[in-house]
Amino acid sequence: MAGHRELTDLTATQAVAALRKREVSPLEMVEAVLSRIDETDDKINAIPTVCAEMARERARSLTDNPPDSGNQFWQLAGLPIAVKDLVDVKGVRTTYGSPLFAEHVPDRSNYLVSTLEKRGAIVIGKSNTPEFGAGGNTFNEVFGATRNPWNLKKTVGGSSGGSAAALAAGQVHLATGSDTGGSLRIPASFCSVVGLRPSSGRVARGPTALPFNYLSVEGPMGRNVPDTALMLDSMTGAHPGDPISLPATEDYLRALEHNRKPKKVAFSRNLGITPVDPEIARVCEQAALRFEQMGAVVEEVHPDFSTAKQVFHTMRAFVFSTRFAPLVRERRDEFKPEIIWNVEQGLKLTVEQLAWAENERTRLYARMVEFFEEYDLLLCPTTIVQPFDVETRYVTEVAGQQFDNYIDWLSITYALTLTTLPVLSLPCGFTCSKLPVGLQMVGKPRGESELLALAYELEQLLGVSSLLPVDVS
Repeated sequence: MAGHRELTDLTATQAVAALRKREVSPLEMVEAVLSRIDETDDKINAIPTVCAEMARERARSLTDNPPDSGNQFWQLAGLPIAVKDLVDVKGVRTTYGSPLFAEHVPDRSNYLVSTLEKRGAIVIGKSNTPEFGAGGNTFNEVFGATRNPWNLKKTVGGSSGGSAAALAAGQVHLATGSDTGGSLRIPASFCSVVGLRPSSGRVARGPTALPFNYLSVEGPMGRNVPDTALMLDSMTGAHPGDPISLPATEDYLRALEHNRKPKKVAFSRNLGITPVDPEIARVCEQAALRFEQMGAVVEEVHPDFSTAKQVFHTMRAFVFSTRFAPLVRERRDEFKPEIIWNVEQGLKLTVEQLAWAENERTRLYARMVEFFEEYDLLLCPTTIVQPFDVETRYVTEVAGQQFDNYIDWLSITYALTLTTLPVLSLPCGFTCSKLPVGLQMVGKPRGESELLALAYELEQLLGVSSLLPVDVS
């Protein structure tokens, strides 16, 4: 058996190739990943729940009874992955980051997990998340805080912070994330990995109390664009239990082989709605201008997002009150104050406010469709600040602008959530403090293939992904 770093340092595509050729067995890969987690997780707290024996048992089964190596639906071929602790895995402790569910062990898996396992994934553990995924800093009362592998004093962001940290530390090759207001993209930026928020319905999810909720999606996270495309291929497909899920019709990894060049690219420092750390804006602008080397015209322009904050606040509050109001009434003292605030905002909403938000979101989508008739991409920073102190709950001020709630520092991501368009966060550089910076790349409607291909072209020019994984052992 190869040394565990020899295996964990492989990209996901390299690891899967080795598994397919049977140069390494699923059990060897599981043991390598477990060794890396054991070596690093006491420092970063990315995967607090490890299901070692279950993973070993599944790996032995796959080793003894391997499927046809040419099976096109066997994309992961026995690769261990991390699953965010908001997603049920049968027989594995799943807490949602909440003391209310600290000992919860589900008796069935989420559709997403079932799909991934059918595609050859082995669940190695559950990645840390804030309580019910609420907030841009990964900490909770069950497991504590997750720390950034680039600087252990800094946050990983949230809410898919455990997944991002595990990838950056080389614990796993691939991980799941979810995204409502930026929960997948922000940790990707803070940890210098890739995170893709796919189109609504692209990845089947559930069972869920709100199956028609278009704000929240499940998505792939990887150390680079090809790995992320591979993970997306492994996640997609319709499920009868998810009424908005879409059939799997494309091969996203193969789409990267097409040498796509954009003609016209839009860049915005702030989408016109938020202050941004000047150093973050500078690094992102420099990355965006690299598209000129491909012959594209890069213009500083963006659609009108002026109503996005009010629309998102309204829709998010409605979702939170629908999901959590009964529990908050019964067990208020066991919820963190940010969730209580969201629920109470939702309970105050009027029919007129909900109608306005729905109509305004429709108008925003129409503006985006018109915008992408002229531009191939919209680029902007993923975050408005650098990774901040892990002990800080959330950002309260940037460039003199005060935020009176825990989500408005996320407006540069949640404004794009409203569009339902695919959005990818790509590592694009570092600050003077050697902290990662991510660039949001917004694609055309249902345009994951083109978005991934263009992100891959830029990734190769920037060369940032070659710096991974971070050594925190």
